Amino acid sequence: MAKLNFGGVVENVVTREEYPLDKAKEILSNETIAIIGYGVQGPGQALNLRDNGFNVIIGQRKNSKTWDKALADGWVEGETLFGIEEACEKGTIIQYLLSDAGQIAVWPTVKKYLTKGKALYFSHGFGITYSERTEIIPPKDVDVILVAPKGSGTSLRRMFLEGRGLNSSYAIHQDATGRAKERVVSLGIGVGSGYLFETTFKKEVYSDLTGERGTLMGAIQGIFEAQYNVLRENGHSPSEAFNETVEELTQSLMPLVAENGMDWMYANCSTTAQRGALDWKNKFRDAVKPVFTDLYKSVAKGEEAQRSIDSNSQDDYRENLEVELKELRDSEMWQTGIQVRKLRPEKE
Repeated sequence: MAKLNFGGVVENVVTREEYPLDKAKEILSNETIAIIGYGVQGPGQALNLRDNGFNVIIGQRKNSKTWDKALADGWVEGETLFGIEEACEKGTIIQYLLSDAGQIAVWPTVKKYLTKGKALYFSHGFGITYSERTEIIPPKDVDVILVAPKGSGTSLRRMFLEGRGLNSSYAIHQDATGRAKERVVSLGIGVGSGYLFETTFKKEVYSDLTGERGTLMGAIQGIFEAQYNVLRENGHSPSEAFNETVEELTQSLMPLVAENGMDWMYANCSTTAQRGALDWKNKFRDAVKPVFTDLYKSVAKGEEAQRSIDSNSQDDYRENLEVELKELRDSEMWQTGIQVRKLRPEKE
Protein backbone atom coordinates (compact mmCIF):
# COMPACT_ATOMS: atom_id res chain seq x y z
CA MET A 1 0.00 0.00 0.00
CA ALA A 2 1.33 3.39 -1.01
CA LYS A 3 1.16 6.50 1.16
CA LEU A 4 0.57 9.69 -0.77
CA ASN A 5 0.82 13.21 0.59
CA PHE A 6 -2.09 15.41 -0.49
CA GLY A 7 -1.27 18.91 0.71
CA GLY A 8 0.11 17.67 4.01
CA VAL A 9 -2.57 15.01 4.47
CA VAL A 10 -1.18 11.48 4.12
CA GLU A 11 -3.58 8.93 2.62
CA ASN A 12 -3.33 5.20 2.02
CA VAL A 13 -3.93 4.30 -1.62
CA VAL A 14 -3.62 1.12 -3.67
CA THR A 15 -2.45 1.33 -7.28
CA ARG A 16 -2.66 -1.24 -10.04
CA GLU A 17 1.11 -1.22 -10.29
CA GLU A 18 1.62 -2.42 -6.73
CA TYR A 19 -1.43 -4.69 -6.77
CA PRO A 20 -1.59 -6.20 -10.28
CA LEU A 21 -4.59 -8.00 -11.71
CA ASP A 22 -2.88 -11.40 -11.56
CA LYS A 23 -2.49 -11.04 -7.80
CA ALA A 24 -6.15 -10.12 -7.41
CA LYS A 25 -7.24 -13.11 -9.51
CA GLU A 26 -5.06 -15.47 -7.48
CA ILE A 27 -6.53 -14.24 -4.19
CA LEU A 28 -10.10 -14.70 -5.46
CA SER A 29 -9.45 -17.85 -7.48
CA ASN A 30 -11.70 -19.99 -5.27
CA GLU A 31 -14.44 -17.40 -4.88
CA THR A 32 -17.76 -17.12 -6.68
CA ILE A 33 -18.81 -13.49 -7.01
CA ALA A 34 -22.60 -13.18 -7.07
CA ILE A 35 -23.73 -9.76 -8.25
CA ILE A 36 -27.23 -9.02 -7.01
CA GLY A 37 -28.83 -6.34 -9.13
CA TYR A 38 -28.19 -5.47 -12.76
CA GLY A 39 -29.29 -1.85 -12.88
CA VAL A 40 -26.89 1.09 -12.40
CA GLN A 41 -23.59 -0.33 -11.05
CA GLY A 42 -24.23 -4.02 -11.70
CA PRO A 43 -23.54 -4.26 -15.45
CA GLY A 44 -20.28 -2.27 -15.41
CA GLN A 45 -18.79 -4.12 -12.45
CA ALA A 46 -20.01 -7.53 -13.60
CA LEU A 47 -18.75 -7.20 -17.16
CA ASN A 48 -15.38 -5.81 -16.07
CA LEU A 49 -14.93 -8.67 -13.58
CA ARG A 50 -15.92 -11.21 -16.21
CA ASP A 51 -13.56 -9.74 -18.81
CA ASN A 52 -10.78 -9.73 -16.22
CA GLY A 53 -11.19 -13.46 -15.67
CA PHE A 54 -13.05 -13.69 -12.35
CA ASN A 55 -15.79 -16.22 -11.59
CA VAL A 56 -18.92 -14.07 -11.74
CA ILE A 57 -22.63 -14.87 -11.68
CA ILE A 58 -25.67 -12.60 -11.73
CA GLY A 59 -28.66 -12.73 -9.41
CA GLN A 60 -31.67 -10.90 -10.78
CA ARG A 61 -35.45 -11.05 -10.66
CA LYS A 62 -36.72 -13.10 -13.60
CA ASN A 63 -38.97 -11.66 -16.28
CA SER A 64 -37.73 -8.12 -15.68
CA LYS A 65 -36.08 -5.59 -17.98
CA THR A 66 -32.79 -6.04 -16.16
CA TRP A 67 -33.02 -9.83 -16.56
CA ASP A 68 -33.39 -9.31 -20.31
CA LYS A 69 -30.49 -6.86 -20.28
CA ALA A 70 -28.30 -9.46 -18.56
CA LEU A 71 -29.23 -12.02 -21.22
CA ALA A 72 -28.38 -9.49 -23.95
CA ASP A 73 -24.98 -8.93 -22.30
CA GLY A 74 -24.13 -12.60 -22.62
CA TRP A 75 -25.04 -14.00 -19.21
CA VAL A 76 -26.53 -17.47 -19.59
CA GLU A 77 -29.56 -18.59 -17.62
CA GLY A 78 -28.72 -21.57 -15.41
CA GLU A 79 -24.96 -21.07 -15.90
CA THR A 80 -24.10 -17.48 -15.01
CA LEU A 81 -27.57 -15.95 -14.59
CA PHE A 82 -29.89 -17.02 -11.77
CA GLY A 83 -32.71 -15.83 -9.61
CA ILE A 84 -31.65 -13.81 -6.59
CA GLU A 85 -31.92 -16.63 -4.04
CA GLU A 86 -30.02 -19.18 -6.12
CA ALA A 87 -27.23 -16.69 -6.86
CA CYS A 88 -26.95 -15.78 -3.17
CA GLU A 89 -26.68 -19.45 -2.28
CA LYS A 90 -23.93 -20.06 -4.84
CA GLY A 91 -21.91 -16.91 -4.12
CA THR A 92 -19.08 -16.73 -1.61
CA ILE A 93 -18.95 -12.97 -2.21
CA ILE A 94 -22.32 -11.27 -2.56
CA GLN A 95 -22.07 -7.91 -4.29
CA TYR A 96 -25.21 -6.14 -3.16
CA LEU A 97 -25.76 -3.65 -5.99
CA LEU A 98 -29.50 -3.06 -5.89
CA SER A 99 -30.77 0.47 -5.35
CA ASP A 100 -30.92 1.62 -1.73
CA ALA A 101 -34.67 1.04 -1.69
CA GLY A 102 -34.19 -2.31 -3.39
CA GLN A 103 -31.63 -3.38 -0.81
CA ILE A 104 -34.09 -2.67 1.99
CA ALA A 105 -36.83 -4.67 0.27
CA VAL A 106 -34.68 -7.71 -0.58
CA TRP A 107 -32.56 -7.79 2.59
CA PRO A 108 -34.58 -10.48 4.42
CA THR A 109 -33.99 -12.79 1.45
CA VAL A 110 -30.28 -12.06 1.05
CA LYS A 111 -29.54 -12.30 4.77
CA LYS A 112 -30.61 -15.97 4.82
CA TYR A 113 -27.68 -16.86 2.57
CA LEU A 114 -24.97 -14.94 4.43
CA THR A 115 -23.38 -17.99 5.99
CA LYS A 116 -20.12 -17.98 7.94
CA GLY A 117 -17.07 -16.88 5.96
CA LYS A 118 -18.89 -15.21 3.09
CA ALA A 119 -18.37 -11.56 2.16
CA LEU A 120 -21.08 -8.93 1.71
CA TYR A 121 -19.97 -6.19 -0.68
CA PHE A 122 -21.51 -2.76 -1.20
CA SER A 123 -20.75 0.11 -3.55
CA HIS A 124 -22.50 2.62 -1.31
CA GLY A 125 -22.38 3.05 2.46
CA PHE A 126 -26.09 3.87 2.74
CA GLY A 127 -27.54 0.57 3.95
CA ILE A 128 -24.93 0.02 6.68
CA THR A 129 -24.52 3.63 7.85
CA TYR A 130 -28.25 4.19 8.21
CA SER A 131 -28.95 0.69 9.50
CA GLU A 132 -31.40 1.97 12.12
CA ARG A 133 -33.53 3.14 9.18
CA THR A 134 -32.76 0.40 6.64
CA GLU A 135 -32.58 -2.52 9.12
CA ILE A 136 -29.64 -3.91 7.13
CA ILE A 137 -27.54 -5.52 9.87
CA PRO A 138 -25.22 -8.29 8.60
CA PRO A 139 -24.34 -11.38 10.65
CA LYS A 140 -21.14 -11.06 12.69
CA ASP A 141 -19.38 -13.97 10.96
CA VAL A 142 -19.20 -12.45 7.45
CA ASP A 143 -16.89 -9.83 5.97
CA VAL A 144 -18.62 -6.53 5.15
CA ILE A 145 -16.71 -4.51 2.58
CA LEU A 146 -17.16 -1.67 0.11
CA VAL A 147 -15.75 -0.56 -3.22
CA ALA A 148 -17.35 2.64 -4.51
CA PRO A 149 -16.33 3.71 -8.03
CA LYS A 150 -16.35 7.50 -8.30
CA GLY A 151 -18.75 7.57 -11.22
CA SER A 152 -21.59 5.72 -12.86
CA GLY A 153 -21.44 2.07 -13.89
CA THR A 154 -21.59 3.27 -17.49
CA SER A 155 -18.46 5.38 -17.00
CA LEU A 156 -16.72 2.50 -15.22
CA ARG A 157 -17.38 0.21 -18.18
CA ARG A 158 -16.50 2.80 -20.83
CA MET A 159 -13.19 3.67 -19.20
CA PHE A 160 -12.37 -0.03 -18.78
CA LEU A 161 -12.91 -0.62 -22.50
CA GLU A 162 -10.66 2.37 -23.22
CA GLY A 163 -7.90 0.81 -21.12
CA ARG A 164 -8.30 3.35 -18.32
CA GLY A 165 -9.60 3.09 -14.76
CA LEU A 166 -12.15 4.97 -12.70
CA ASN A 167 -10.88 5.80 -9.20
CA SER A 168 -12.70 4.09 -6.33
CA SER A 169 -12.85 4.28 -2.57
CA TYR A 170 -12.75 1.15 -0.43
CA ALA A 171 -13.73 0.40 3.15
CA ILE A 172 -13.98 -2.47 5.62
CA HIS A 173 -16.90 -2.41 8.03
CA GLN A 174 -16.41 -5.90 9.39
CA ASP A 175 -13.46 -8.32 9.08
CA ALA A 176 -14.75 -11.69 10.25
CA THR A 177 -12.38 -13.89 8.28
CA GLY A 178 -9.10 -11.97 8.48
CA ARG A 179 -9.24 -11.78 4.67
CA ALA A 180 -11.47 -8.73 4.28
CA LYS A 181 -8.58 -6.47 3.20
CA GLU A 182 -7.27 -8.74 0.46
CA ARG A 183 -10.80 -9.48 -0.70
CA VAL A 184 -11.87 -5.85 -1.00
CA VAL A 185 -8.69 -4.67 -2.68
CA SER A 186 -8.79 -7.56 -5.15
CA LEU A 187 -12.39 -6.76 -6.01
CA GLY A 188 -11.50 -3.09 -6.41
CA ILE A 189 -8.79 -3.99 -8.91
CA GLY A 190 -11.09 -6.51 -10.59
CA VAL A 191 -13.93 -4.07 -11.27
CA GLY A 192 -11.51 -1.76 -13.06
CA SER A 193 -10.48 0.89 -10.55
CA GLY A 194 -7.70 3.29 -11.52
CA TYR A 195 -6.53 3.47 -7.92
CA LEU A 196 -8.22 2.80 -4.58
CA PHE A 197 -8.31 5.21 -1.66
CA GLU A 198 -9.24 4.26 1.88
CA THR A 199 -12.42 5.50 3.56
CA THR A 200 -15.19 4.31 5.88
CA PHE A 201 -18.80 3.40 5.12
CA LYS A 202 -19.98 6.57 6.90
CA LYS A 203 -17.56 8.90 5.14
CA GLU A 204 -18.39 7.34 1.78
CA VAL A 205 -22.12 7.91 2.11
CA TYR A 206 -21.76 11.38 3.64
CA SER A 207 -19.48 12.54 0.81
CA ASP A 208 -21.57 10.77 -1.84
CA LEU A 209 -24.92 12.22 -0.77
CA THR A 210 -23.35 15.67 -0.46
CA GLY A 211 -21.70 15.40 -3.87
CA GLU A 212 -24.81 14.17 -5.68
CA ARG A 213 -26.89 16.99 -4.26
CA GLY A 214 -24.00 19.41 -4.71
CA THR A 215 -21.43 19.93 -7.45
CA LEU A 216 -21.99 16.61 -9.22
CA MET A 217 -25.67 17.07 -10.04
CA GLY A 218 -27.90 19.30 -7.92
CA ALA A 219 -25.79 22.44 -7.59
CA ILE A 220 -24.46 22.31 -11.14
CA GLN A 221 -27.97 22.14 -12.61
CA GLY A 222 -29.05 25.02 -10.38
CA ILE A 223 -26.07 27.10 -11.51
CA PHE A 224 -26.74 26.22 -15.15
CA GLU A 225 -30.36 27.36 -14.81
CA ALA A 226 -29.45 30.60 -13.05
CA GLN A 227 -26.84 31.71 -15.62
CA TYR A 228 -28.87 30.57 -18.64
CA ASN A 229 -31.96 32.40 -17.42
CA VAL A 230 -30.05 35.63 -16.71
CA LEU A 231 -28.55 35.57 -20.21
CA ARG A 232 -31.96 34.90 -21.80
CA GLU A 233 -33.63 37.65 -19.72
CA ASN A 234 -31.02 40.06 -21.07
CA GLY A 235 -31.72 39.28 -24.71
CA HIS A 236 -29.19 36.58 -25.54
CA SER A 237 -30.34 33.84 -27.90
CA PRO A 238 -30.93 30.28 -26.65
CA SER A 239 -27.89 29.05 -28.59
CA GLU A 240 -25.60 31.72 -27.19
CA ALA A 241 -26.89 31.22 -23.65
CA PHE A 242 -26.45 27.44 -23.83
CA ASN A 243 -22.99 27.59 -25.37
CA GLU A 244 -21.75 30.06 -22.75
CA THR A 245 -23.37 28.12 -19.89
CA VAL A 246 -23.00 24.43 -20.72
CA GLU A 247 -21.22 23.65 -23.97
CA GLU A 248 -17.99 25.55 -23.39
CA LEU A 249 -17.75 24.21 -19.84
CA THR A 250 -18.34 20.54 -20.66
CA GLN A 251 -16.64 20.33 -24.04
CA SER A 252 -13.68 22.66 -23.64
CA LEU A 253 -12.83 23.63 -20.08
CA MET A 254 -13.67 20.62 -17.91
CA PRO A 255 -11.45 18.26 -19.93
CA LEU A 256 -8.57 20.69 -19.31
CA VAL A 257 -9.34 20.83 -15.60
CA ALA A 258 -9.47 17.03 -15.48
CA GLU A 259 -6.10 16.75 -17.20
CA ASN A 260 -4.16 19.51 -15.44
CA GLY A 261 -6.16 21.22 -12.70
CA MET A 262 -8.03 24.51 -12.37
CA ASP A 263 -4.84 26.51 -11.84
CA TRP A 264 -3.48 25.29 -15.19
CA MET A 265 -6.75 26.12 -16.92
CA TYR A 266 -6.71 29.63 -15.43
CA ALA A 267 -3.11 30.09 -16.55
CA ASN A 268 -3.96 29.07 -20.11
CA CYS A 269 -6.99 31.26 -20.76
CA SER A 270 -7.16 34.94 -21.68
CA THR A 271 -6.03 37.55 -19.17
CA THR A 272 -9.57 38.97 -19.16
CA ALA A 273 -10.98 35.56 -18.21
CA GLN A 274 -8.26 35.06 -15.60
CA ARG A 275 -8.98 38.36 -13.87
CA GLY A 276 -12.73 37.88 -13.91
CA ALA A 277 -12.58 34.31 -12.64
CA LEU A 278 -10.20 35.17 -9.80
CA ASP A 279 -12.25 38.22 -8.80
CA TRP A 280 -15.60 36.38 -8.74
CA LYS A 281 -14.74 32.89 -7.48
CA ASN A 282 -14.68 33.94 -3.82
CA LYS A 283 -18.06 35.65 -4.14
CA PHE A 284 -19.59 32.43 -5.45
CA ARG A 285 -17.78 30.39 -2.79
CA ASP A 286 -19.03 32.60 0.02
CA ALA A 287 -22.56 32.62 -1.41
CA VAL A 288 -22.92 28.82 -1.62
CA LYS A 289 -20.86 27.77 1.41
CA PRO A 290 -23.87 28.13 3.77
CA VAL A 291 -25.95 25.96 1.44
CA PHE A 292 -23.32 23.22 1.48
CA THR A 293 -23.08 23.47 5.27
CA ASP A 294 -26.85 22.98 5.57
CA LEU A 295 -26.68 20.11 3.07
CA TYR A 296 -23.95 18.27 4.97
CA LYS A 297 -25.83 18.69 8.26
CA SER A 298 -28.95 17.23 6.63
CA VAL A 299 -26.91 14.25 5.38
CA ALA A 300 -25.27 13.69 8.77
CA LYS A 301 -28.62 13.83 10.60
CA GLY A 302 -30.03 11.16 8.29
CA GLU A 303 -32.66 13.51 6.89
CA GLU A 304 -31.55 12.98 3.30
CA ALA A 305 -31.48 9.23 3.81
CA GLN A 306 -34.99 9.20 5.25
CA ARG A 307 -36.32 11.35 2.43
CA SER A 308 -34.79 8.94 -0.08
CA ILE A 309 -36.24 5.91 1.69
CA ASP A 310 -39.68 7.46 1.98
CA SER A 311 -39.91 8.65 -1.62
CA ASN A 312 -38.16 5.75 -3.36
CA SER A 313 -40.34 3.16 -1.66
CA GLN A 314 -43.57 4.68 -2.95
CA ASP A 315 -45.41 2.65 -5.58
CA ASP A 316 -45.74 5.70 -7.84
CA TYR A 317 -42.12 6.83 -7.45
CA ARG A 318 -41.18 6.06 -11.06
CA GLU A 319 -44.22 7.89 -12.41
CA ASN A 320 -43.53 10.95 -10.28
CA LEU A 321 -39.85 10.86 -11.21
CA GLU A 322 -40.72 10.86 -14.90
CA VAL A 323 -42.86 13.98 -14.42
CA GLU A 324 -39.92 15.81 -12.86
CA LEU A 325 -37.44 14.59 -15.48
CA LYS A 326 -39.83 15.54 -18.28
CA GLU A 327 -40.00 19.07 -16.93
CA LEU A 328 -36.20 19.21 -16.99
CA ARG A 329 -36.00 17.59 -20.41
CA ASP A 330 -38.61 19.92 -21.92
CA SER A 331 -37.01 23.10 -20.59
CA GLU A 332 -35.73 25.51 -23.20
CA MET A 333 -32.13 25.09 -22.02
CA TRP A 334 -31.98 21.33 -22.51
CA GLN A 335 -34.07 21.38 -25.69
CA THR A 336 -31.48 23.87 -26.99
CA GLY A 337 -28.82 21.41 -25.87
CA ILE A 338 -30.30 18.71 -28.10
CA GLN A 339 -29.96 20.96 -31.12
CA VAL A 340 -26.45 22.14 -30.19
CA ARG A 341 -25.19 18.57 -29.77
CA LYS A 342 -26.45 17.72 -33.26
CA LEU A 343 -24.20 20.46 -34.63
CA ARG A 344 -21.03 19.09 -33.07
CA PRO A 345 -18.63 17.87 -35.76
CA GLU A 346 -18.39 14.10 -36.02
CA LYS A 347 -15.16 12.44 -34.94
CA GLU A 348 -12.94 11.48 -37.84
